[in-house]
Amino acid sequence: MEDIISLGKALPVAEEFYSVQGEGLNAGVPAYFIRLAGCDVRCPWCDTKESWDEKKFKTENIEDIVSRISQTPACNVVITGGEPTMHNLAPLCESLEKKCLSIWLETSGTHPLTGNFDWIAVSPKKNIQPLEEVLELADELKMVITSSEDFSLAEEYAQKVSSECALLLQAEWNNAKEINPLILDYVLKHPVWKISLQTHKFLNIR
Repeated sequence: MEDIISLGKALPVAEEFYSVQGEGLNAGVPAYFIRLAGCDVRCPWCDTKESWDEKKFKTENIEDIVSRISQTPACNVVITGGEPTMHNLAPLCESLEKKCLSIWLETSGTHPLTGNFDWIAVSPKKNIQPLEEVLELADELKMVITSSEDFSLAEEYAQKVSSECALLLQAEWNNAKEINPLILDYVLKHPVWKISLQTHKFLNIR
């Protein structure tokens, strides 16, 4: 089984569901979500901590995953985690491409990328530095802000992405009431940044 996983023919799936993208530049767009298990970043405010230990989840063949996606109206597929780039995603991406599905990746940027993606959202975390090679490929840099000190880190990473990359600031949900006014003030003073809201939490959906 380990050989199958390393080859990317099967992946540990924490959950999968059809919904709408809740945050970032693609917020509100319908998509099929594949949340892969396993994470070595483990930020303390993560709202999917149950996905960290991949041993707790069933390993799924990618053919079965793609078959389930084909039973929905989905045109877009979000590969998230956990930290999805811990796994070989090339075979999954190839299978999704054959179905003419748009592939969106959500990553902290801590591992080299495998597979081809139509949209790469990088959300760096404090405890593990993102790879510069991943930052350079980002279509969206989404910085989660937990305190006023995080703005300087956001600016540091903004210097490492391409000029076409969207720059987004998003409040950590548990402190959003305190942090959102800081973000609003910041983007008004630094208009290269946009605000990202976790709309799925407001809508009470996954």
